[in-house]
Amino acid sequence: QVQLVESGGGLVQVGGSLRLSCAASGRIFNINTMDWYRQAPGNRRELVAAITGSNVTYYANSVKGRFSVSRDNAKNTTYLQMNSLKPEDTATYFCHAVVAVTSPSFSLLAFWGQGTQVTVSS
Repeated sequence: QVQLVESGGGLVQVGGSLRLSCAASGRIFNINTMDWYRQAPGNRRELVAAITGSNVTYYANSVKGRFSVSRDNAKNTTYLQMNSLKPEDTATYFCHAVVAVTSPSFSLLAFWGQGTQVTVSS
């Protein structure tokens, strides 16, 4: 129905930068909040950043000042710019979105992407 596809992960050294992208496609009426979560092995999935439809943003304390979330509504895409990366940022990053769909009926549904790996080496 709706697919979220992340890209941009990879291996980077401490202090480096990466930009993640998440593109939504499918039967989309509009997209409400778009979020980025991450999960490291043995840890719970945690919310990293979020951006609402009116571009209000939220950041976890651990990434404030280093990460920046944005979105391009025309492309149904959200971005996570990650700067000054630390080893503790190593995780699989997941995109999450609350999407209004009209088929088979008008609904607000949540979708997850498949995840993209970010590894920060020291």
